[in-house]
Amino acid sequence: MVNNFLNASIIMKKISKIIIGTHNRGKFKEISDLLPSNLSKISPWELKLPSPEEVGLTFKENSEIKAKFFSKNSDLLCISDDSGLEIKLLNGDPGIYSARWAEPGNNFNNAIIKVFKELEKKDPNWKINKKIEANFICCLSICLPNGKIISREGKINGSISNSKRGINGFGYDPIFIPDGYSQTFGEMEQKLKYKIDHRSKAYKNIEKFLFNLLI
Repeated sequence: MVNNFLNASIIMKKISKIIIGTHNRGKFKEISDLLPSNLSKISPWELKLPSPEEVGLTFKENSEIKAKFFSKNSDLLCISDDSGLEIKLLNGDPGIYSARWAEPGNNFNNAIIKVFKELEKKDPNWKINKKIEANFICCLSICLPNGKIISREGKINGSISNSKRGINGFGYDPIFIPDGYSQTFGEMEQKLKYKIDHRSKAYKNIEKFLFNLLI
């Protein structure tokens, strides 16, 4: 897969424009900031593209569904993300359904309330001096207009805060405390979060493939 992907890139015209395959504006901003500054970043809403149905059973499958869809419908190279929060006490939930826990209206305040309610069902005393193990996982996929695709994952371990803390970031960031830190992602400065989080780790794992395609 890797050799085929890189061989395909050799015969392609070097690119200067990429579509970031997400309607989540927080993800769009973070991926944009990770990408080279001289690369033009296009959003699905600029092209009035809807989101595909995410019918995959893994982060990788859903990431590739989005990458293929947005690349095909824009005729651009696409980088797409699928990511989520996995909580050990909840048997890995919300996992690939992390965004769906925020429905309707992509309301992550409601999703966080649901997380707390589900934790309380499992253990009414979960907030008292207990570490609720969790991790964030991200899969990034790069898809060429000719359908060639490659994916890489990143993961960060941590725990769940017993209250919502901080106004930075997006999604479940205000309740996730990465191992080795006392702040939630919602409390962290953006620069620090970008250095350590699951999305930046996935990007580091896929960056060399993207570099071969850029001007």
